[in-house]
Amino acid sequence: MSGSIPFYQKHHRHYDRGYRSKEVESAISQYQTSSSNYAAQSSRASESLSASRGHVVALHERTTRIPCSYTRLSALYSGLDESRLSPMPKRAKPTYLAMDKENQIIGYVVPIFRGSQEYASGFSDMDETRVKEGSGYVSRRSLFTRGSEMERTEQTSRKVSMRESAERISLNKRIYENEEYHKRMNEDSLMHAPEFVIKPRSHTVWEKQCVRLHCTVSGWPEPRVVWYKNNVTIDPMAHPGKYKLESSYNVHSLEINRCDFDDTAQYRVSAMNSKGELSSYASIVVKRFKGEVDDSLPKPRPRSRANEVGLVPEYGINFETHIVDGFGVSFGREGETMSLGATVIISPNLPRYQPEVQWYRDDVLLQPSKWCQMHWSGDRAGLTLTHLNKEDEGLYTLRITTKSKYETYSAYVFVRDGDAEVEGAPGAPLDVTCQDANKDYVIVTWKQPAVDGGSSILGYFVDRCEVGTTHWSQCNDTPIKFARFPVTGLVEGRSYTFRVRAVNKSGMSRPSRASEPVAAMDPADRARMRGTSAPWTGQIIVTEEEPAEGVVPGRPKNLEVTEATKNYMVLSWNPPGERGHEGIMYYVEKCVSGTDSWQRVNTEIPVKSPRFALFDLAEGKAYSFRVRCCNSAGVGEPSEATEAITVGDKLDIPSAPGRVVPTRNTDTSVVVTWEASKNAKELVGYYIEASVVGSHTYEPCNNKPVKGTRFICHGLVTGQSYVFRVKALNAAGLSDCSQESEAIEVKAAIGGGIPHASPTPPHGISVLECVRDSMVLAWKQPTFIGGADITGYFVDYREVVNGVPGRWHEANIKAVSERAYRVSDLKENRKYQFQVRAANMAGVGIPSRPSDTFVCEEWTIAVPGPPHDLQVTEVRAKSVVLLYKPPVYQGRDPVNGFYIDIKEASAKEEAWRGVNEKAVSNNYMKIKIPKEGESYVFRVRAQNKAGVGKASDPTEPVLAETKPGTTEIVVEVDDEGVISLNFACSNLTPDSKFVWYKNYEEITDDTRLTIETKGEKSKATFKTLAEDDIGIYSCAVTHTDGASSSYTLSADELKKLLGISHDHKFPIIPLKTELAVELQEKGRVRFWLQAEKISANAKIDYVFNDNNLSQGEKYKMNFNKETGVIEMLMESLRPEDEGTFTFQLQDGKATNQSSLVLIGDVFKELQKESEFICKEWHRKQGPHFVEYLSYEVTPECSVVLKCKVGNIKKDTVAVWYKDGREVKGDNNLPFTEGVLKLEIAQISKKDSGIYEIVMKDDRGKDTSTLNLTDQGFRDLMNEVFGVIANSSTPLKIQSTEEGIRLYSFVSYYNDALQVTWHHKDSAIAFTDRIKSGVVGEQLWLQISEPTEKDKGKYAIEFFDGKGSLQRTVELAGQAFDDAYAEFQRLKAAAVAERNRARVAGGLPDVVTIQEKKALNLTCNISGNPVPDVTWLKNEREIVTDDHYVMKFEAGKYASFTITTVNTTDSGKYSILVKNKYGTESADFTLMVTEGRGDLGISSYLTDADGNVIIGSRSRPVSPTEKRKSVTGKKMQKRQDSVILQKPLEEDGKKEGKKTEKKEEKKVDKTDSVANPMDKKEAANNQDTLE
Repeated sequence: MSGSIPFYQKHHRHYDRGYRSKEVESAISQYQTSSSNYAAQSSRASESLSASRGHVVALHERTTRIPCSYTRLSALYSGLDESRLSPMPKRAKPTYLAMDKENQIIGYVVPIFRGSQEYASGFSDMDETRVKEGSGYVSRRSLFTRGSEMERTEQTSRKVSMRESAERISLNKRIYENEEYHKRMNEDSLMHAPEFVIKPRSHTVWEKQCVRLHCTVSGWPEPRVVWYKNNVTIDPMAHPGKYKLESSYNVHSLEINRCDFDDTAQYRVSAMNSKGELSSYASIVVKRFKGEVDDSLPKPRPRSRANEVGLVPEYGINFETHIVDGFGVSFGREGETMSLGATVIISPNLPRYQPEVQWYRDDVLLQPSKWCQMHWSGDRAGLTLTHLNKEDEGLYTLRITTKSKYETYSAYVFVRDGDAEVEGAPGAPLDVTCQDANKDYVIVTWKQPAVDGGSSILGYFVDRCEVGTTHWSQCNDTPIKFARFPVTGLVEGRSYTFRVRAVNKSGMSRPSRASEPVAAMDPADRARMRGTSAPWTGQIIVTEEEPAEGVVPGRPKNLEVTEATKNYMVLSWNPPGERGHEGIMYYVEKCVSGTDSWQRVNTEIPVKSPRFALFDLAEGKAYSFRVRCCNSAGVGEPSEATEAITVGDKLDIPSAPGRVVPTRNTDTSVVVTWEASKNAKELVGYYIEASVVGSHTYEPCNNKPVKGTRFICHGLVTGQSYVFRVKALNAAGLSDCSQESEAIEVKAAIGGGIPHASPTPPHGISVLECVRDSMVLAWKQPTFIGGADITGYFVDYREVVNGVPGRWHEANIKAVSERAYRVSDLKENRKYQFQVRAANMAGVGIPSRPSDTFVCEEWTIAVPGPPHDLQVTEVRAKSVVLLYKPPVYQGRDPVNGFYIDIKEASAKEEAWRGVNEKAVSNNYMKIKIPKEGESYVFRVRAQNKAGVGKASDPTEPVLAETKPGTTEIVVEVDDEGVISLNFACSNLTPDSKFVWYKNYEEITDDTRLTIETKGEKSKATFKTLAEDDIGIYSCAVTHTDGASSSYTLSADELKKLLGISHDHKFPIIPLKTELAVELQEKGRVRFWLQAEKISANAKIDYVFNDNNLSQGEKYKMNFNKETGVIEMLMESLRPEDEGTFTFQLQDGKATNQSSLVLIGDVFKELQKESEFICKEWHRKQGPHFVEYLSYEVTPECSVVLKCKVGNIKKDTVAVWYKDGREVKGDNNLPFTEGVLKLEIAQISKKDSGIYEIVMKDDRGKDTSTLNLTDQGFRDLMNEVFGVIANSSTPLKIQSTEEGIRLYSFVSYYNDALQVTWHHKDSAIAFTDRIKSGVVGEQLWLQISEPTEKDKGKYAIEFFDGKGSLQRTVELAGQAFDDAYAEFQRLKAAAVAERNRARVAGGLPDVVTIQEKKALNLTCNISGNPVPDVTWLKNEREIVTDDHYVMKFEAGKYASFTITTVNTTDSGKYSILVKNKYGTESADFTLMVTEGRGDLGISSYLTDADGNVIIGSRSRPVSPTEKRKSVTGKKMQKRQDSVILQKPLEEDGKKEGKKTEKKEEKKVDKTDSVANPMDKKEAANNQDTLE
């Protein structure tokens, strides 16, 4: 049973502890130390307790003995759990192993107190209180807690001791049973050494590509797999992001991210368990593109400061890290500030725990600086770029690292150029760096900008600034084009920074970002200052003891020209080995090639650095150089001279990149790839530019050169079409632009831009046939094929014994292309499992999940097995095509048909229903879809004579919809009669192919068909179409979303196509129109036809009744060769022209003819019409009507008779008649635009008649008549009624004192207009209470005294003879309530107005009378009830006495009498009448004069103002009354004759006038008016009035 113990808990004779990493060794040492410490503490604690409580001591001895024995038992029991063989129930147990999601051991979880931990874990699940009192609970609670030791108490009882004893007995019994079980098992079949079922395979990849090694390992116990590189263990944690190890279902993989040249090595994978160890090897070769050199050295990984800041350590915990709410592709501009951030979720969530947070730009670790700042807030990582420059452009990666694993998140940041200080100036250079720094010399390099401002860059200026100052000084006087410049004249020991500016004809660019500071000092001194060893290279610098003074230095060594341009050359050499104790300097000499004259270059100041830049050399000349050393002892011998070097640029500008290919990526980005520049030296990178199609303006896609030949251009506009071009870049400059790419529309790609990858696992493994020693398997295609065609499948199998699977074996060495395979050499009645892997050009994918367990036993059933390899193609909204293969197992009899079943994907298993009632013999079927937009699955059953067999596995769900862009196969017949099938697909990928099938079997024989594919179209051309070609032809496009279509060539379709082909082989001249006849001006007859396609050499024959016609006076023939119109003209038709006319055409071998038969009534009608047209032509030679007389109704309901005339002149006369009588009109006829009009306003019945207009002049006359009688007049009036109806306004509601009125206005009313009123959709029967009428243009319906029954919908309907128009209003609800309330108010106001007290008339305004006369005035009083009458004098009431007599008789007549007038009676008199409805007054003024003679006037009259006048009675005028209301306001004076108006109707119109009767006020001699006194008595009292 020792084999079940984990290998790392025991020693083996062939194992040591070398496999342990430093972390594991540290954990184990801590583990052992803590266990020993706790044992000592437990011992001391037991001794102290034994003095007081003896039974506790005994118990403690038992408990201290338990861990040792329990450790063995726990280990054995752990083995049972690992082997999964124990039939007994499992108990919770402690574990010190850290597991990942797939139960793979990745480390230890080390407890502080091992003994107590195991002790507590041995307890049964009792109440929580007892467990908390144990030391085990305290130790677990203290696992992540700092502080003082917690107090531990141990309490026990007899009951507890008995329970613990029972548990140990039970555990021993279970272990014994397990040992007996293992004795009965075959150990060899359960436990075996590791074995590689699939070994890793070697790979050759390009640099910066990813590569994966994978293998499948079997063994029991499960082997531990370790990967090695050149026999050195690979630790992913030591290289975050570089290596990724995965293990799943015995499949182990090693993924190497972004391979570089150093990854070229031999890799070994080692699998080990308790039964042995086995290794397998694979090699990886990394190729580098020519010209790419990576000079950067690896940097040491910074140590985590988690423990330094007091954060929580990890203790081997499995952390799950997720990066959410990340940053996307970002765009910024130079000078701006940009922040990137993402939320980090780590579980479990430990307080104060901080993972290792790192930021990378283009795979280079970023360090905090003034340009970038990192932030961590507990759950969010942030990066702030404080001042953006183009150097900050690149791919930013956030890496969160824990001990368990790491997670990364990446996005690209683009930085655009800032606004130029001068319009048209170039962008700023970037990446200014310093190289080869020495005592007084440094080489400054930079990269050219992508933007040149519209004109080429003339050169660059280099500026320097001494560290500690802010003064920048220019290093070169003239601009240099080379992106590298040696700066000399530096002061040794001082540090400098540099920047670069570009210049073109428009001006200077902004300066670049300053370089990092560099010190002007000897490289050896710089290395000495850094230390004797560089920890990441292992380089050790050793210095020699310098000799004594006074030694002349020796020759410099290794002199060479390191850089050569037309502007300068750089010399480099090594110091001599022999030199004095003091420092040395150098003199540089040059010699023109072909001479022996050496000239010293630096005559004034010797050079201190072993580097020197020479300027002012003549371009094109060749020079040799040598160097001498000097010190105080003298000048040494010169070095060996260099070879002759010609002054000029040695580095050429790179050639233009090759073909540029854009590929769709997302809806705002495009992947651009291109061919690298050929023979490019020291290539820096590439700039990519984009232009909207048609704009001819290019914008840079990147402002920082990229080194690869693939780039994703972001920030594009969705739906726009772009073209791209690429420029290469090195220090010499930018290359010419590549050729423009093809235009591409920006939209998301189908595959999202995913490159080729290995396919996902197949699925749905099933058995098609089984015999004694073999089984036929089938499986379904992977859901994702990796972007490339699947090249084959690999099948593995393993035997399963008693539920325990064995190791995997390869069933096939060579990949199989079909999705079915017979696995042979199996054992009968044994159980097997299978797995399948798919392979494509990217490699072999991971295996599928193990299949169900199948028994290898021969099938003997009579019915056939299940069909297999079901495929759904030609998916449309209403149909699909299902393909399937017949079953491998036929049964007793051959298969004679198939049944297809269908059901909705989400339906239950009982929902399967058959598609076909009768079995079909084909291996395909077109199925009609019941419901569009649903997802369906299909299955197939085969039948033979014995019956219907088992159904196949169902297909994947298929959505019934026609995808956008779906096309069908189109049949075409060309001019030569060749028949072809054509299919087009617009969603092609680079790997897409057109595959043609006949009856759904791929066409491989080209004897009948020729297949040709160009671009997005494919054509299958029939060589000789015949009955052998009848069938279903289909075409499918690979690597698409199922683009396919089919065409059925049936016998009828074959006949039709052959007929079309024959017509093309033996053509006829196509005709747009057949022979036709038309009549032209003067009745001329034109026979014509038009050929669709005819050449100028065509011949036409004109035939009449089999006789050829020729050009002459009667027949005129024309042939328009451009339009193909052929015509023959005849002046008129005569009786002898009755017959058949034919045009015969011939154009090469093509012929055609067309005939027209003119016989009988057809000929007569044509002849008659010809004559009529001739007459019409003659009529139109004089004034005539272009349009005959007609009428129109205006919106004002006037009728306008009009006609249009032509060919008129000034003396043309037009006369209108009605019923034969001339209609007088305006002599100046309105000939506006040739139109004559006669307007009839307010038409009525009397306007009915026959209207006629005659036009005439010296050329002739023309007449037009319009019958407006009977039906004609009725039609006219109906049109008028229609205009009236349309002019009606919506029905409105108005309240009156009588009730509620509904009304509508029309523009004009005619008595013949038929109007119907409706209430609740029924015609209204009019009564005395409900009446209708018309006032002017208002149509009204009066409802007197409305009630609840009158509520509802009202409508007025106008009838125009053809139809009706209604205007409706709803008189109900609030509308009725409001109208009814207003009616009640108006009714009450009318009653009050009628019945209020009034002074009707009779009083003058002024009365002049002599004293001592009698005055009698009478006036009419009205009101109901009878009003009270009061007389006033000077606003004071007068009472009746002997002097004043006031009477009120019959409730109507009020009289006022002064018996004897005197001067005191002068004043203002008033009468006041009053009842409950109101009060009114009337005034008059009495003026008394001294007595005079009688004037003989018998009556008194008043004028319009109420004054008494003297005159004859021949014109009596009723006196005007001046009345006052109760408020005292004067009322309007009434004239002698007043027209009383009836109260306005609801439309506001006057209904009529009412005239008051004239009332003549007479004053008889007794000064009384209408007094009942006798006239004689009045004559006695007569007096004279003045």
